[in-house]
Amino acid sequence: MKAHKNRPSKAGTLPAPEPASPSPGPTTPPLPSRREGWTLPQPYFNDPAIYQLDLERVWRRGWLFAGHTCEIPRSGDYFIVSVDTDSIIVARNRDGSLHAFHNVCRHRGSALCDAHAGHVSAFVCPYHQWSYRLDGSLAAWRGMHDSLRKADFGLHPVALHEVGGLIYINLAPSPTPFDAAEACLAPLLKPQGFHRAKVAASADYLVKANWKIVWENNRECYHCNVNHPQYIRANFDHYNSDDTTPEIRQRMAQAAARVEKRWKKAGLATHKATGMTVFPDARAGIWFSGNRTPLIEGWVSETMDGTRVAPLMGDYPDPDVGTLRLRSLPNFWNHSSCDHGVSTRLLPAGPQATAIKVWWLVDEKAVEGRDYVLDRLKPFWQLTSEQDWEICERQQRGINSSAYSPGPYSQHKEYNVEGFVRWYLDSLQLH
Repeated sequence: MKAHKNRPSKAGTLPAPEPASPSPGPTTPPLPSRREGWTLPQPYFNDPAIYQLDLERVWRRGWLFAGHTCEIPRSGDYFIVSVDTDSIIVARNRDGSLHAFHNVCRHRGSALCDAHAGHVSAFVCPYHQWSYRLDGSLAAWRGMHDSLRKADFGLHPVALHEVGGLIYINLAPSPTPFDAAEACLAPLLKPQGFHRAKVAASADYLVKANWKIVWENNRECYHCNVNHPQYIRANFDHYNSDDTTPEIRQRMAQAAARVEKRWKKAGLATHKATGMTVFPDARAGIWFSGNRTPLIEGWVSETMDGTRVAPLMGDYPDPDVGTLRLRSLPNFWNHSSCDHGVSTRLLPAGPQATAIKVWWLVDEKAVEGRDYVLDRLKPFWQLTSEQDWEICERQQRGINSSAYSPGPYSQHKEYNVEGFVRWYLDSLQLH
């Protein structure tokens, strides 16, 4: 990997996205046909017109993970989420409620906030000083005439939903219901205690690969044995139906039974099959899922040696709880152990670039240097993530070649990649 690649950006700010190409006209560009069970044709990974279609059909219609409630604990705290050219402010109001709105002044369109995150008493446009309350309503507009009503010029709102300490936003004028996702995710998130957490560390990356390449990589462990030596020491899911021995099956069953006993009463499902849990299910229209997965015997946390590195989170009475795994399309996954959680968020930054943020969360009362140290908390998922970013960039370079042609997926190991591609293509067809 080149020295300048994949390093966290300075000052905690996301790198600026690549300029977007002009939006396509009212007609949908012709989509290249794809053979079922094979990879997508080249234009899906580098064509500006298809990237614009992705923005309109996927990113501006679906529920997007924005961040964590613990990032904005006080009234006046805010952070920015950039979805290509759309900049969204997520803020906490004086009454504690959360709000999201476009970072666009209603006067002449200036961006209100330049900083990626901060604390304010009001949002004041730096151009002509129009002032907005923390809920997005217009408070003052110096020099404007009386025939206009302030109530008509609040910031353009963005739908927001909070579940278990996670914040989701939706840019669509009429968002799809969040109810099914809430029913799935809320019970899984409750014992982890993200609503009682704090951010111990975060890292921002600009990965030079299309967002779909990043998701495809996430949806299989075909590459894990060679590329993720620390990950395979802790987890069983790199074993598949074609390479799981009777001994491994017995170890998996024993590990699952150990974890399952503790969580059966809470109604939390434990993943016990070989390979990764099935997700997404394109035919059922499922864009979210979660499960609990047992770790290899002797491991209680996804750390370099499998030991705890921070106090127990949430409602966990003991450390032997496996890992909580959450995922939602198009931009979020999370692996959480008994003592910490690691969230990953994707945002589109051009046809061949993805802005990625990774957070490490611990209990809100944990003190750095006393209860945890970053040198033990971060390496497992920092290594795994950066190994993946290098893989994705290499794949993008290969796909850009004139010699690229689609190849077949492994039915043993890449069933979830096929599921993701089906979900994606179905999303493009929605009008």
